[in-house]
Amino acid sequence: MKLLITIIRIIVGVLFIFSGLVKANDPHGLSYKMQEFFELWGVDQFNSFTLALSILMNAFEIIAGFALLIGWRIRLFSWLLLLLILFFTFLTGYTYITGKPTNCGCFGDCIPITSKTSFLKDVALTLMIGFLFWKWRQIRPLFSSRTSAIAMIAVTIFSFGIQWYALNYLPVVDCLPFKKGNNISEKMKSPPGSVPDSFAIVFIYEKGGKEYEFAPADLPDDLDTYKFVKRSDKLVRKGNADPPIKGFGLSGITDLDSTQTILSLPNAILLFCEDFSVPVSRWQDDFVKLYTLAKSKQVPVYAVTTQLTEANAQFAKTPFSDITVLKCDYTAIRTAARANPTVYLLKEGTIEGKWSYRDMNELTDKLGGIQSVPTVVSTDTIKTQ
Repeated sequence: MKLLITIIRIIVGVLFIFSGLVKANDPHGLSYKMQEFFELWGVDQFNSFTLALSILMNAFEIIAGFALLIGWRIRLFSWLLLLLILFFTFLTGYTYITGKPTNCGCFGDCIPITSKTSFLKDVALTLMIGFLFWKWRQIRPLFSSRTSAIAMIAVTIFSFGIQWYALNYLPVVDCLPFKKGNNISEKMKSPPGSVPDSFAIVFIYEKGGKEYEFAPADLPDDLDTYKFVKRSDKLVRKGNADPPIKGFGLSGITDLDSTQTILSLPNAILLFCEDFSVPVSRWQDDFVKLYTLAKSKQVPVYAVTTQLTEANAQFAKTPFSDITVLKCDYTAIRTAARANPTVYLLKEGTIEGKWSYRDMNELTDKLGGIQSVPTVVSTDTIKTQ
């Protein structure tokens, strides 16, 4: 029995630490997944708290998993783990049954798993944690109280510190489709060999207060006694043709798409500003150096945002007031830029590098080694689009 308890402790502890670390690498990922749940449940007023909840949840998984491994305050953490896994099982069960969201984000974007796998994993963990909760008195701490307390303090600092770094300097491991080395144009295409969604035409008619669905080949002989309601396309088989990058379109004030024009340039810099919650004054000086050098190198620079009017107003009194501002889909921007703002260096649409506003100087240094390349399409041409 003692050996079984030890084995289950290791499995549960390691799984929680691993799950917490994967999500702590990108706290925004879990935050956005929480927003999906809140919007589904009609309580999106809580969306402003999701990032804080994500940070706390990720840290707790790491801390609780480590506490279980070393046997620290096991009664308290057996209760907390049991309550947490019951909550997780409810969420994954909801996702599995309803299909919404498509996955629960249990292991972040780095290890996407199906809703069925997530649910079965949590059922298994519920049984194991329930067993440990039953046998908690037989679990002894591995270290002295002092050593355990010091270790727990260190783990707590680490669990919050890694998330602070990810939020300010981008995730340590980039698992998103906008990672360094990827070509954006290629990632906007469906994967080779993928199968598109399959739809069937359905006609809906009403008769006697009831609605009936008919395929084109199955229309009844007495169709003239029915009242036509509508025609719809019914999904009969879900495909796998969704491209890794969706909704990435760059356009100016006239909504004319400039995406491929920009992605075909020899070199280009994109400044992603989801919004202006981080004041321009906090990164203006570093960006001025980058912008000035880019202009001398004939490397075009574009600001990409969801708030076109606000961006123009914010930039109007800066040394880069003449920057071309483009708008892009909200979801695409927050996927591309986990820090706000984030700068990209593109070479014919391939991401040569991406940096948070806190280390923008690294791009300035890198740009110093790039030879001037005349721009085929002028900034003014795109601005008028």
